[in-house]
Amino acid sequence: MSTAASEVDQDRDGETPLKRVMGPKLLLLFIVGDILGTGVYALTGDVAGKVGGAAWAPFLGAFIVATITAFSYLELVTKYPQAAGAALYTHKAFGVHFFTFLVAFAVMSSGITSASTASAAFASFLNDGFKLGLDANSGVTLLIALGFMALVAAVNLRGVGESVKANVVLTLVELSGLLMIIFIGIYAMTQGRADFTEVTVFASEEGKSAFFAVTAATTLAFFAMVGFEDSVNMAEETKDPSRIFPKIMLTGLGITGTIYVLVSITAVALVPVGDLTNDDLPEALVQVVQAGAPDLPMGTIFPFIAMFAVANSALINMLMASRLLYGMGRQDVLPRVFGKVHETRRTPYVSILFTTLIAIGLISYVVLRLDEDAISLLGGTTSLLLLAVFTVVNIVVLVLRRDHVDGPHFTAPTALPIIGALLCAFMTGPWARDEEQLAQYKIAAWLLGVGVVLWLATWLWNRSVRAKKTGFRNPDEIGG
Repeated sequence: MSTAASEVDQDRDGETPLKRVMGPKLLLLFIVGDILGTGVYALTGDVAGKVGGAAWAPFLGAFIVATITAFSYLELVTKYPQAAGAALYTHKAFGVHFFTFLVAFAVMSSGITSASTASAAFASFLNDGFKLGLDANSGVTLLIALGFMALVAAVNLRGVGESVKANVVLTLVELSGLLMIIFIGIYAMTQGRADFTEVTVFASEEGKSAFFAVTAATTLAFFAMVGFEDSVNMAEETKDPSRIFPKIMLTGLGITGTIYVLVSITAVALVPVGDLTNDDLPEALVQVVQAGAPDLPMGTIFPFIAMFAVANSALINMLMASRLLYGMGRQDVLPRVFGKVHETRRTPYVSILFTTLIAIGLISYVVLRLDEDAISLLGGTTSLLLLAVFTVVNIVVLVLRRDHVDGPHFTAPTALPIIGALLCAFMTGPWARDEEQLAQYKIAAWLLGVGVVLWLATWLWNRSVRAKKTGFRNPDEIGG
């Protein structure tokens, strides 16, 4: 779902030294690849469990909310075409260092919860791929998830060369798995194995209104749409970003939204909703492949494609989280130890180890203490954190209308940021979640609480020992 912001040094003329290599096609693949990943692969069954056969409706709702918020990001990225993000925009709008820090730490925390979700999903798909028959909350499944997270940390510590070309390959692999689902749906329809009347059947839990059932499912499905906001990190490497970004970002959102709706329709048409949500059966999309093409080897191949997709999401998100923590350590708003870099590998090893420990603690806490579905709970927490950030971004774009810049830039219709702020704020509230999802607030509060404690410790140290104020020295380099 995300990449770390590039560290940028301005030359004498104020121009970025980064080479503008990304045209429309590469940017489109980057955006699509950033959105695709763990969400739809791992949460389709959970979404269907909340609304029945109408599982496409929450994905459509999530697409609408994401697209409205994308208009705000488009105005900001074309107005300030830097490798930056929500924290920088917040600082430009309000200039309150602690508020900027909270936004940055919330984004960092969303990367950790997203990677933790991917880790749990990886363990589940590995279980399906090798037919191990493990329970979702068993000790062995937990050890696989933790071992995978440790492997991600090892790769991160060694150093990962991120490139657009690599992203193209990863995107095509992730995309192939979802297109496989859609084509299998078409094939199954020709064989008379699909019942598309199921997609019109809405079924919520007893005593719950249709509106709040769909809302709760949409907050979960929103996890599948996040990632588009990270494309702003490529602004300085895009040719003519003010002209290209709006069309390409909206096209990328349209493509992924369409794929998600078609995948969810295919899932409920081929597999009974009760089976999609059954923890004793394989993951929902694995069941779909097996039901739609039982005579083909796709059911054996698909879990490994899914493992690859969620593994890529985990690595990218832990890269982002560790680099954000590293950047805040370098800015002296968090302990300076987070800014340490390995002498030979040139990777922020302290930040990598710290974010990995938080991820391991999260997964263990959810599985052992809460005895909850780690994929659903941690994915929902990611959505919660980012919906709060998107609420701020939709407000920020209106505040920054008073800041006039030279040159043309995209301007969102004024109504959209207002609607976006209201929708995101509504979906952030507890009324938008069912009882099982309320634990997301506990996890989010715990994560932000860790950040506040670290900020206060740094503030006290800077004031008493270094005689310095605590704040971002250069907000343009928040991401390291």
